[in-house]
This record gives sequence, structure tokens and C-alpha cells, in this order.
Amino acid sequence: MNRLHIGHLADIEEKGARTFMVEDTEIAVFKLSDGSLHAVENRCPHKGGKLSEGMVCGTSVHCPLHDWKIDLRNGKVHEPDDGCLNTYKTEIDGASGEIYITIAG
Repeated sequence: MNRLHIGHLADIEEKGARTFMVEDTEIAVFKLSDGSLHAVENRCPHKGGKLSEGMVCGTSVHCPLHDWKIDLRNGKVHEPDDGCLNTYKTEIDGASGEIYITIAG
């Protein structure tokens, strides 16, 4: 497992996202209104839309292409649609506000 530093808590606006590449995978880290962070593959399982460009509502993001709703906590697509995407563990260093994600490897 690889623990990667990806930025600072202040780098991501509430209900916003920040993206970065890990090898061939683009990952989006979302900051919810409760301050929690959730990292997911930045690709809708339907048609590959960039989730980082979607609207965050509660704990879900709406794909900007076809409005599929995806739970940021577990990567599951809401019914009636079906699918799932990769999620990644996030950590915040409480003292510094630095953000880390863990990539299985």
C-alpha cells in the first residue's frame, strides 16, 4: 500500500474537488459540507464523465454527462442505475491539515 501526500485541506473548497494522477488513474478528492474528504476514481462508470466537474449533493456527486448519482463514501451508483467505482482511504493530518490518500499496490 502506498500513502501519498496530495495537498492541503485549504486547497479544496467546500463541495469542491481536486484531481491528480496516480500512474494511469485520475483521482478526485471531494470535500463535503461537513468537512469530510472522499477520494474516488474521477471517471463515471457509465460513460467516463469527469466526476470532479459534477455537482456535489450531500454525500453524492452527480455525473456531469448523464446525471448518474454516485455515493462518494463507497463508490456505488444510486438506483435505478447500476455500477461502482474505486474509492481510496483519505487521511488529514490534524496539526498541519495535510491530506493523504492510500493506494493499494
